[in-house]
Amino acid sequence: MNKLLLSICFLTLFLVACSPDRVNSAGEIEAACRVGIFESGENFLVLTRKGDGFRYMFDNGETGVVGDEKVVACIGNVVKTADFADMKARTLRITNTHFVVDDVTLAGQLIEPEGANLKTTLIVYAHGSEESGWLEQAIDPYHMVARGMSVFVYDKRGTGLSEGNYTQNFPQLAKDLVAASGEARRLAKDRFGRFGLFGLSQGGWIAPLAAEQAKADFIAVGYGLVVDILEEDAAQVEMELLQSGYGTEVISEAKKVTDLTALVATSGYTRGLEELDALREKYRNAAWFSAIKGGFSGVILNMSSEELRLNGIPMFDRLNIDWSLVPIDVLRNVKVPQLWVMAGEDQEAPIGKTIERLKTLRDEGLPIEIQVFPDTDHGMWEFNQRSDGSREYTKVTEGFYDLMADWAKNGQVNKTYGRSIEY
Repeated sequence: MNKLLLSICFLTLFLVACSPDRVNSAGEIEAACRVGIFESGENFLVLTRKGDGFRYMFDNGETGVVGDEKVVACIGNVVKTADFADMKARTLRITNTHFVVDDVTLAGQLIEPEGANLKTTLIVYAHGSEESGWLEQAIDPYHMVARGMSVFVYDKRGTGLSEGNYTQNFPQLAKDLVAASGEARRLAKDRFGRFGLFGLSQGGWIAPLAAEQAKADFIAVGYGLVVDILEEDAAQVEMELLQSGYGTEVISEAKKVTDLTALVATSGYTRGLEELDALREKYRNAAWFSAIKGGFSGVILNMSSEELRLNGIPMFDRLNIDWSLVPIDVLRNVKVPQLWVMAGEDQEAPIGKTIERLKTLRDEGLPIEIQVFPDTDHGMWEFNQRSDGSREYTKVTEGFYDLMADWAKNGQVNKTYGRSIEY
């Protein structure tokens, strides 16, 4: 610590914890950033951890890392920005906890706005497929708290501060979500009214499975699917090939490939291998065949049949996937109102079949609201298309968080949300 900083620390001993701080060019003490919500007038931003630093997202979806041209520094309970007056920390009620599911201890956190009461909505998030923890890292929960709701968030088993092994077994993850819901209700007792589940991406499969046992009043799904894992893989392959300029003949042949990779995966690598070898030989010089990726098809095609037969695919097998679930049948058993919000140009979760099936369920009488944000990719990210076909992601589209929040608060969609289209 240099002499100038040491002197300032002595002068401000009772105001600032000096050890992690530094002095900026204006002579101000820069305190280490803290996770939370910071506001100035009607504008706010959320800070969460990102590696060794912090990332931010404004209420309009603009995002970046602290220290860039938009968010300059943290100074005490204030965040300095380029476009707004100093943003001051909002008071939150934070309750850390642990709860046990099948002898596995999971770490959770209840985040409540100041003055939470029986009119406050409480939501619990079902995670996406990422293997990182959510506590103090996921940005979406803070956007809901900033809009007046209480949120319970937890690290999935095998991630962050939680014990256990990471899995993509949906029934197990739904069981964890039910337990998290019980813990959220216990901690927020007498300080919430409506209670619901939010599922993002893979969480769109988990939340409906848990809805009844969790005693949810509603569910909301962001960029999720009403197709199974096999259908998702096939849809991804089709979209990849279409975007690369291939026509219907190639798409038809690719469907034969994904049918076989599905058989290989679901049979434990005991069926379809000889037929797959025949297709490999037939298309070994075809550019489209070597370009296949999808969710898992590309991995299978890049392994020999002998290796698959002997060793399987350890990176997938450890996930303990339950291939038997049929999402549309799961949703038929969900009687509470549902909101489905999708990204119109989602490369990871193509939305065509999902919209068709949601409309079918709605025609059968289920209370389902469907909204699509055009020109957005997975995660509701707006993007610029590069000349090589890749995408540069810019911001979370405006209106997404407001839409989710309004639905959670009163079960209604009350206005136009950014560029969203109602289906």
